[in-house]
Amino acid sequence: MSSPSGPTVRVCYLELRQSPAEPRNRSEGQRIECERLARAEYLALYGRVGESVRWDQRLRMSAPDLDALLASEGLRVYVLRSAQGEALGLCEFDRRDFPEVELKNFGVIPEAQGRGLGRWLLSVALRDEWQSAPSRIWLHTDNWDHPAAVRLYEEAGFRIHAIREEDPGPL
Repeated sequence: MSSPSGPTVRVCYLELRQSPAEPRNRSEGQRIECERLARAEYLALYGRVGESVRWDQRLRMSAPDLDALLASEGLRVYVLRSAQGEALGLCEFDRRDFPEVELKNFGVIPEAQGRGLGRWLLSVALRDEWQSAPSRIWLHTDNWDHPAAVRLYEEAGFRIHAIREEDPGPL
């Protein structure tokens, strides 16, 4: 796809306006907790999760700006960990415009994909976020993301409310 000013991406905006389903329990020793990560650990996990789908927003932030964001009450990061404590995935919510909450970054490392861990992480994080009674949780995904992203979000209860062709710069 191209526009007169250059390439575009197809961006799908989705929103959740009702309570998500109860998450299924896992019995393999993994755990999910809302954590405050130090910059180095956050960037290592962010990089492993997002490298294949071109995540770079947090990588372009200055160290002081990222430190401030990670320490703020407006950010919640749920981390999926193995039984041995290895970080396998993250689900990050931007709550600065509460009662609207944006699901900002979500995914699992490549080695953890295909085992239902991402679906479990998303359901646990959404259920926990919903306890604070947001008016909605929303997100955007695009055709650079994992091919199953929209289907996964719809299975979690999200509904598409807009699709646009956009310049990839601000994504």
